[in-house]
Amino acid sequence: MKNLRLFVCLAAAAAIYSPTALAQKAVEVVTGKAFDSAVPKDFYLEGNAIPTQKRNASLITTPKGARALFALIDTTGYSADIITKYIGSIITEGDLSVCGHKITVGSYGFGWATPGTGVDGPGKLSIYNQGGAPVADCASKRDSAMKQPRPLQVVVATDGTARLYHGRQYVELR
Repeated sequence: MKNLRLFVCLAAAAAIYSPTALAQKAVEVVTGKAFDSAVPKDFYLEGNAIPTQKRNASLITTPKGARALFALIDTTGYSADIITKYIGSIITEGDLSVCGHKITVGSYGFGWATPGTGVDGPGKLSIYNQGGAPVADCASKRDSAMKQPRPLQVVVATDGTARLYHGRQYVELR
């Protein structure tokens, strides 16, 4: 009986302290009803309510459990300043690292300059607060192996890290 209790205690301890139990959760892409209810109809930037493109949006859950939404916005008909500066929005409920820059809770607009068609060079992601002030800039990399790029998507790797893609250009999310 004592041996059985000892075995049960050891088995329970092994299950609790196993590497998989201690491993950090991975980034997860959220779909379905949770995704549908999270995407706003419009995104507010610099005094403008700009429509979001639900078909070009991704919702993720970070390893710490916070949600982050990335979506392209439709700037057609807005001023040249808005059109050249923004292509998308980020809304996050927790801290997030975008290409090594810490983005805190809040909402942001972003622009993404990409090299010309057929050019295998870096792009540039620029993130702005809702008032239009710069928050972060970073270089994006090109993934020439991506088979069917979409205008905007989040892809989670097998190791749990994630990439935000704009076509074949991407930045790391953590």
